[in-house]
Amino acid sequence: MKEKALELIINSGVAEPFAPIVFSVGVASAIILLSVIADLIAKKYLLGALALIIEKSRFKWDDVLLKKKVFNRLAHIAPASVIYLLSPLAFSGLPLINTLLQDMAVIYMIVIGVMIADSFLNAMHDIYKTTELAKNFPIKGIVQALKLVLYLLGGLFVLSAITSKTPIFFLSGLGALTAVLMLIFKDAILGFVAGIQLSANQMVREGDWIEMPQFGADGNVIDVSLTTVKVQNWDKTITSIPAYDLISKSFKNWRGMSESGGRRIKRSINIDLGTVKFCDEEMLERFRRIQYISDYIESKKQELSEWNREKHVDEASLINVRRLTNVGTFRAYIVAYLKNHPDIHKDMTFLVRQLAPTSLGLPIEIYVFSRIQAWAKYEDLQADIFDHMLAAAGEFDLKVYQEPSGSDLKPL
Repeated sequence: MKEKALELIINSGVAEPFAPIVFSVGVASAIILLSVIADLIAKKYLLGALALIIEKSRFKWDDVLLKKKVFNRLAHIAPASVIYLLSPLAFSGLPLINTLLQDMAVIYMIVIGVMIADSFLNAMHDIYKTTELAKNFPIKGIVQALKLVLYLLGGLFVLSAITSKTPIFFLSGLGALTAVLMLIFKDAILGFVAGIQLSANQMVREGDWIEMPQFGADGNVIDVSLTTVKVQNWDKTITSIPAYDLISKSFKNWRGMSESGGRRIKRSINIDLGTVKFCDEEMLERFRRIQYISDYIESKKQELSEWNREKHVDEASLINVRRLTNVGTFRAYIVAYLKNHPDIHKDMTFLVRQLAPTSLGLPIEIYVFSRIQAWAKYEDLQADIFDHMLAAAGEFDLKVYQEPSGSDLKPL
């Protein structure tokens, strides 16, 4: 075929020495034209038709593949394939140019292949994030690890195409440099391993509230990558924590609280010890009118009366008689109040306890869980409860203790 083309060129008036050059230029021009046509057909017609089919499809994954330009990048293979296949025809007499063009086409196709695989991994990650499993098992770090391997393999194949040596040759050469590479890229390797561990063990995932004081981190995790974890603190600043430090150092993850459906309230008020006393009949009659503890007062009075009678207690001395105290009744009121509160969990730890007396008074601690987890509303709930407790203490003839200030010290 080439001989006939050369003969036709010579017969058209071209000098015989220049005929091969004219032939090569003509074939090269045809190859360029064909590559342009192939690119046009692949991108405008085939890709356009594929986009219409995907748009009408009921599946969602193909829309993600189109959005991440997987098919768009795949179309770039067409012109490179035309150049690679037809360049020997144009430059059969010029082996150096032919080899150069084919090598460039191969390198281009390798780069495009890596970009296609990268887009495909991005698309698969986006599809995975729409599943329920993604909430408990994020794979961003694993995807980044796969991309790192992909880029390394792509680089090896490009070197192989440039030097005309097999990728195995370069892999065998890396063995001698392993120790040096591990020393140079120590931080990157540690981060790489830690990122995989974080993802595989579900230690941290997006949306978690974590605390890591040594890095000034206290807020929500907004990104978990292969080497770093980004935390948006409550003051809207962002802290980047190396992934390896989350493996090697301690941190607090509040995910358990979020998943439990409750948030702990643990706070106490101090009662002035000088106001603690036994209840007399007038006090009991007054407490009986408090709705939450009216039944408690009745049942407790009956219980104590029966106990005193069975034990034949000498009532001549009041110390011998079992009696209600105002602080114990106040504690019972707090229990009843919290059990009737709609925002307090009844099926989680529920304690209203008396701690050891100190120089600051008698601590009455509330240890319960609220149904509200959002920070601002949780603080409002906690404040409302203790506003009520502080005000209610006076109804039981109790005083809340506080250290004296200058205004409390009056001259005699």
